[in-house]
Amino acid sequence: MITKLQPTKFKTILHVVNDAAEAYKGVIPADRWKEPYMSPEELKGEIQSGVEFYGWVKDDVPVAVMGIQRVNDVTLIRHAYVLTNLQRKGIGTKLLRHLVRTAQTSEVLVGTWETALWAIRFYEKHGFKLVSRDEKDRLLRKYWDIPERQIETSVVLELKKEK
Repeated sequence: MITKLQPTKFKTILHVVNDAAEAYKGVIPADRWKEPYMSPEELKGEIQSGVEFYGWVKDDVPVAVMGIQRVNDVTLIRHAYVLTNLQRKGIGTKLLRHLVRTAQTSEVLVGTWETALWAIRFYEKHGFKLVSRDEKDRLLRKYWDIPERQIETSVVLELKKEK
C-alpha cells in the first residue's frame, strides 16, 4: 500500500535510503560516496526544503520510499529507494506511477548518478528521457541544491505529462 510518510517514520525512511544506496558503493565516484549515504541532518534538510516522502508499506513498515518536490514550474522525483531484498518486484514502479499521477506540473524531472545505469534504465522504462548535458547542467543548477561535483557526475531525465 502507498501512503504519505509522516515525520514519525523518519528513522525508517533513513534506513530504507541507506540500505538501498549500498548499490552505489563502488559505482558512483569515490569522492561522492559516504557512510551513511544520507545522514539524519541531510534528510531533515530535504524535508525542510519541501520534499514529501511516500512509501510502500508492508505490515505497517515502509519498505520503499520516494520523494516528490514541487519547485516552481516542475516536479522533482527525489530519493527513490527500495530495500535491497525487495528490489525488482515492481514496488518502485508503483511508487513512481503514483507520484507522477499526483504531480501538479506537466514536467517531471529526476536526477541520478550518470554511472547508475540501472536507475537510468528504470526511469527510461517509465517514459523519462535523458536530457542533453547542457540542459542537465542548467536544470540541476536551477531546481536542485547540490554541489558542483554532483552536477558534473549526474544526469537528468524528463517526463512531459499529457495535459
